[in-house]
Amino acid sequence: MARVNVIGPLALAGIFVAGIVFWGAFNTAMEWTNREAFCISCHEMEENVYREYRNTVHYSNRSGVRATCPDCHVPKEWGPKIWRKIQASNEVLHKVLGSIDTPEKFNAKRLTLAQHEWDRMKSTDSRECRNCHNFEYFDYGVQGSRSARMHQTGLNEGKTCIDCHKGIAHSLPEVNQSIGAANAEGATPEQFHPPQPAKPEAPPAAR
Repeated sequence: MARVNVIGPLALAGIFVAGIVFWGAFNTAMEWTNREAFCISCHEMEENVYREYRNTVHYSNRSGVRATCPDCHVPKEWGPKIWRKIQASNEVLHKVLGSIDTPEKFNAKRLTLAQHEWDRMKSTDSRECRNCHNFEYFDYGVQGSRSARMHQTGLNEGKTCIDCHKGIAHSLPEVNQSIGAANAEGATPEQFHPPQPAKPEAPPAAR
């Protein structure tokens, strides 16, 4: 009986320590995949979107503050982050299949890839953008007149960042301008700037 009493606490202690080790290893692996170096370790990313990103204000700017790949594409909250990692397994599958392993293949799927990301950001109210940008803290007095006007209009209309800022860090897909077969597979202008739903007309005043 005494031996059983000793084994019980030891087993609990062992499970507790194993849990800490597992959690530490799991969290370390999560953070290791949340690095820009990991994101561009695939040549599909390094040779396409990363090169585009390096020419934008999110990469280099007067303040020296950078938004890296995971800052924009991976949530910081634990639950959404896990879900995003599960979704990313599909990207690993296409890496194995070679679906976008050349610039030509990548550009052929650029609209589809971009639309998936636009939809994701729209569904979360541009959550990752708002880690750094927030309507509530804008100082419209130091913004350009056009930026200040558009930001206030967007706030009043309930828009989110991605509604207007598609292409802020990566090249936009080609636009279908209906001028020839070359652009037949391009994006429509409405995909870049979805039309706002018409406001209901006010009922006529009672007489």
